[in-house]
Amino acid sequence: MSVPLLFLHGWAMNGAMFGDVAVRLGPDFDCHVPDLPGHGAQEKDEPSLARCVEVVGDIIDRLDRPILIGWSMGAAVAWQYLSLHGTQGLGGLVTVDMSPCLLPDEEWTFGLGGQSADAVLSTSSKIEFQWRSMVNNIQRNMYAPGRALASDDDAMKALLLKQNPTTLRPIWDDLVAMDARNTIAGIDIPYLVCAGGQSQLYDPGVAHWIARHAPMAEVQIFPHSGHSPHLEEPEAFCDAIRRFVMAQKSGTTEQKKTMTR
Repeated sequence: MSVPLLFLHGWAMNGAMFGDVAVRLGPDFDCHVPDLPGHGAQEKDEPSLARCVEVVGDIIDRLDRPILIGWSMGAAVAWQYLSLHGTQGLGGLVTVDMSPCLLPDEEWTFGLGGQSADAVLSTSSKIEFQWRSMVNNIQRNMYAPGRALASDDDAMKALLLKQNPTTLRPIWDDLVAMDARNTIAGIDIPYLVCAGGQSQLYDPGVAHWIARHAPMAEVQIFPHSGHSPHLEEPEAFCDAIRRFVMAQKSGTTEQKKTMTR
């Protein structure tokens, strides 16, 4: 039976960001790549992190213990879902290049892009009025330095320019207000924490911080990637997902054997 995988995309993106990964994984994986509220085909839906969690919860309820795979904003949605509903509906968790808290302080150094809290907070006011100039920064920061994917440049820019910044702003504000650090310790299911070794948005050290606090977590660093390992190193990313899924299937089989002895 196919393993259900539920992919959650990043802010200002859509489910198609995981289309290539779904093809590479093949028919042994039941891949779901929805657009989240405020994005893509769901642009008219309420643009909030809470609404994203509701939509994801409805999808999870229709699947048989899917593995939840959240990239960037998608990881935030996953953490928020877990804080509200726990882990019992999931077979595993994968998060990709995201921090549980975007605002730094004297004790927390794993905020957004090494920026100060004031700098992160100031981004909100620029979204609606400086969107075209922000698009260039977003596109550049998606990848490792100097590694922009030329073949995807035009398509990615077109996708970003089609987004409605008025819709994106409230979701951004929800992300900035988020602090999921206390949620991490309660993630008691197999957890693969992925990060780009050359991410310009999040220090890869945050992945190790998560792994130290989540009881069943392991880290996968993609050394040639920035913020988007599934786009920059797609085959390596798919191999990591395959290994993670097979490990969970093997564990489930052994558990069933133990229960029947």
